[in-house]
Amino acid sequence: MHLGNSIICPVTGIPMIVAMGAAAVWAFKKARKDFTQDKILPTVMLTALVFGLQMINFSIPTTASSGHIIGAVLLSAILGPYVAFLSMCLILIIQSLFFADGGILALGCNIFNMGFLACFVAYPIVYKAINNKFLASVFASVAALQLGSIAVVIESAISGSMTNISMFTSLMCSIHLAISVIEGIATGAVVAIAKKTNLSKMFSYSMGGAALILSGIISNYASTKPDGLEWSLLNMSDSFVAQTQGQIYAISEVLQTKTAILTNLPSVAANLTGCLTLILLAFVMFRSCCQYGNQSNP
Repeated sequence: MHLGNSIICPVTGIPMIVAMGAAAVWAFKKARKDFTQDKILPTVMLTALVFGLQMINFSIPTTASSGHIIGAVLLSAILGPYVAFLSMCLILIIQSLFFADGGILALGCNIFNMGFLACFVAYPIVYKAINNKFLASVFASVAALQLGSIAVVIESAISGSMTNISMFTSLMCSIHLAISVIEGIATGAVVAIAKKTNLSKMFSYSMGGAALILSGIISNYASTKPDGLEWSLLNMSDSFVAQTQGQIYAISEVLQTKTAILTNLPSVAANLTGCLTLILLAFVMFRSCCQYGNQSNP
């Protein structure tokens, strides 16, 4: 569901970057109120786990498509929505800047579609309303991906990149329904483990180890089929109008070419470097959140 620069025009992309930047500041202020030092390790390692999970595309039966877990509901269920949103922001920024996975111009849209809607709509409205947390994980994941799919359609329509809106909506919602059911099952499993272990150090290190294995080994066996968005666009090729004109688009493309340094490395080295970079930056961010919170709440 990572939108590229050519799908989003500056009129859509720039306001969304500003809005999601403001949302991140708001989430940081909310998170720091009760974020304590003992939460740093599980937060960092779960963030790394989601980063690793997003690298693993799995084939969708009976289609020529694939999908991957997004992880925002998973993070919200274990860490709370504010911390989860900050984690998603960091994951998507690293993917965009270092891997060119998701356009820089579309970064605000991607954060909204995959992070904001899941953390602040699907989680509080769907997940928290269902007592059975396994079912809650499934239904919240379905809601999050359906909302994200619709948001993609709206953003592309505003940008002028898609002319057949009804067909695009049908394709996006149907393919992401299948993906979301698998995500919901995985989310429910991890949430159950987290609750049983009470976010112990063993749990945290296990999640970190799993993140490195997913990034460095299992990612090499991920499906190479188009993901849900790519599959939808391939089926809509006659209705897609690339937004590649203008100075802002050109600047964003040049900037992304210069920042996407990990694309020049072999996949294993790139994925492991990206995961370790994420762990380091997440530690710095959440350590800062903890220190700031302690200073604000003596």
